[in-house]
Amino acid sequence: MKLSLTLSLFISAISASQGFAPVSSSIRQRSHLGLTTGPGGKPATSSEEDLALTRQIIMNQIAKEVGASTDSPATSDGPTYTMPAPPANDLMIRAALGREPVERTPIWLFRQAGRHLPEYKEHKEKTGRSFLDMLQYPEDVAECTLQPLRRYPVDAAILFSDILVIAEALNIEVTMPGGVGILVPNPLAGPEEIETRVPSLDEISPQFIQDKMGVILESVKLIRQKMKEEKIDIPLIGFSGAPFTLMFYMIGGSSRKNTDSGMKWLNEYPEQSQKLLDVLTKIITEYMSAQVEAGAHMLQLFEAMGMMLEEKEFYDFAMPCLEKIATALKSRYPDVPLMIFTRGACYANEKLSKMGFDVVTMDGDVDRSTARATVGDRCGLQGNYDPAELIEENGKTPETVKETAKALIDELGPQRLIANLGEGLGGKESTDLVQVFVDTIHEYSEAKIKESA
Repeated sequence: MKLSLTLSLFISAISASQGFAPVSSSIRQRSHLGLTTGPGGKPATSSEEDLALTRQIIMNQIAKEVGASTDSPATSDGPTYTMPAPPANDLMIRAALGREPVERTPIWLFRQAGRHLPEYKEHKEKTGRSFLDMLQYPEDVAECTLQPLRRYPVDAAILFSDILVIAEALNIEVTMPGGVGILVPNPLAGPEEIETRVPSLDEISPQFIQDKMGVILESVKLIRQKMKEEKIDIPLIGFSGAPFTLMFYMIGGSSRKNTDSGMKWLNEYPEQSQKLLDVLTKIITEYMSAQVEAGAHMLQLFEAMGMMLEEKEFYDFAMPCLEKIATALKSRYPDVPLMIFTRGACYANEKLSKMGFDVVTMDGDVDRSTARATVGDRCGLQGNYDPAELIEENGKTPETVKETAKALIDELGPQRLIANLGEGLGGKESTDLVQVFVDTIHEYSEAKIKESA
């Protein structure tokens, strides 16, 4: 009965926002149910804004009545999902959702696990396994995920994995020979191979994810268990590469060669390219859903090869896929923060901020002076500290790191911000300088917030 009332309200609100009833009508309906109209309880000022606010509220209500129920599935054909209690340190979740202020700006780092840590190098030598090999062993994944948490007081863990695990699940071989990045030695030779080498759309299901990527889901569960054992009570971020980024590798084979292959396919084979993107969109949605079901508190989507597209092709091909993923995930898990990083294509951040993403990420090219105005109060910001500032060989010191970290907070403000990098850690960064960066973000943002209180 409650669900029927919720859906009835949703239909009524949609009608109101489309001009069939005045905006104030749907606002009164929300008020009658004791629901707020948006951040801070501010009413909508236009039909477009009213629709967006209503959609968000209805999805939250559906989550309470269905998604968080122990006897009702989160989706019509998906597994039962129960929202876990938030971790003791929920700064990241609060900053992402923007429902209440934080006492200090949270921080985590792209590629915080791995190559820059001496303990990671020691673990690789001890196991004798390569990076890709370790991804097949949940105990290795858990260990590498937890290593930066033991060293730095970051506010989130991120699953130790790679964006191309999805390509492998689609029977596309991936290698990492060393010194040349990740390679796909036998990429799709032409659009005809989509039919012969890539599973069809109707083959992609939750069971497909379990069969092909079950070891990753077991790793997520083990990470949560290990974090509990070590009393590390912060959010765990699940992640995936985005559709075009995966397509780029699957057809070009490398990030350093055939860099124009993506554009060529989209322009020469638009229908076949769209078919591949549709398959990737579906598997990404199911894969990220499975990570939530396994215990991830937050989700990060990486369109890491956005710079390989012209703006028109990005909007025509990549953007619709991102919107489909956001719509599906936020309808299934409205309280799970969803973050997006379109590296090299951050010109899209304004439109992305209107699609349901809770956080958009700034790469190093984004002008901080306009970043807030670009997304308004629709979502939070993440980024865009330069990792080159953390390399001693560049002449960087604790003093320079403190100065540049404070500038990040001054220019973007401490609220609705997740401090992070504009690019991942590459391996040359000093652990001492990373420590200074994390500490400065925490200490300086806390002081700024107290000053403004």
